Amino acid sequence: MGTLLGIVFGFIAWFLTRYLLAGLFTVDQNERAVKTIFGRAERLGDQTTLNDPIAESLNPEERERYVYPQVVVIPAGGPYFKWPWERVYKVTVATQTLNMAFDPEDPSANEGGTRISAVTKDQLDTGLTGQIRYRVSERNLYAYLFGVKRPIVHVMGYFISVLRERIANFTAPATPTETAPEETSASAGVSGISINDLRKNLSALNEHMEHECRSSAARYGITFDASLITGIDPPNEVESALAAINTAHNQVSSDISLAQASADQKIVQSRRAVEIETLNAQAEVEPLRALSDQLNALRASGADALAAYRRNVRLKLFKQASQVIMEDKE
Repeated sequence: MGTLLGIVFGFIAWFLTRYLLAGLFTVDQNERAVKTIFGRAERLGDQTTLNDPIAESLNPEERERYVYPQVVVIPAGGPYFKWPWERVYKVTVATQTLNMAFDPEDPSANEGGTRISAVTKDQLDTGLTGQIRYRVSERNLYAYLFGVKRPIVHVMGYFISVLRERIANFTAPATPTETAPEETSASAGVSGISINDLRKNLSALNEHMEHECRSSAARYGITFDASLITGIDPPNEVESALAAINTAHNQVSSDISLAQASADQKIVQSRRAVEIETLNAQAEVEPLRALSDQLNALRASGADALAAYRRNVRLKLFKQASQVIMEDKE
């Protein structure tokens, strides 16, 4: 009897330890969890990713392909409880940084995960370096956990394909500027070189990549926070030629800028000289105009007023003169 009781109590203790205490779990601050019951994730009714704003970046054909159910997301905290027939999948939602040349399936690819090769529109094999920041999308954990076998592989492949397509077809955006014809012709040979255009428009290239990769959250459950392309290097055989072209362009641009500045300075000086001479002429004319107005006023006041004014002026001149020569009327 004692042995039977011991077996019963032992079974109870084992059951409590195995299925009750071991069923408690917690979720860290930077984690989220999804629970499955007999292999099926807990879902939010019939809702899918098409009901979520992340699907707005998908085109009609993609909306038919990438349809995932919305699941119950267990937030950070705990302790939570699960039954033996339930399983908990935890994922980190913290932002992670990755070299954009990294190949998850073949770490030795892309020169050991350091440089991506891409061909420009003028058939130059360029090397691109940079980083991407990404995080698991909390709003599409089903795609990340169950929809795609290795989400990061799909995301990196999608990113690189979009990047290479953009490099192959990149054209520098037109900027409306009041450029002199000489400066336009001097810079035409440089602005048509795709590597120079890419280097001058790195921020626009990064913005394009972020825009094109917005659908990755709805596709694979991974959200791109930023694309940071930091370097675009030409082939070694054209590096010296490209440097010479850029040097010549910079010299021509500098000469044009100096000539333009000198011309602008002379124009400003000429305008100033004209203004000074105009003011001098006005200064000489104004007293004459004032005298004319005064004489007209005296003439209007009476015939004797003008004669008296002339007499007073003559007396003032006689007073100031040291000698006076008068005509003898005889």
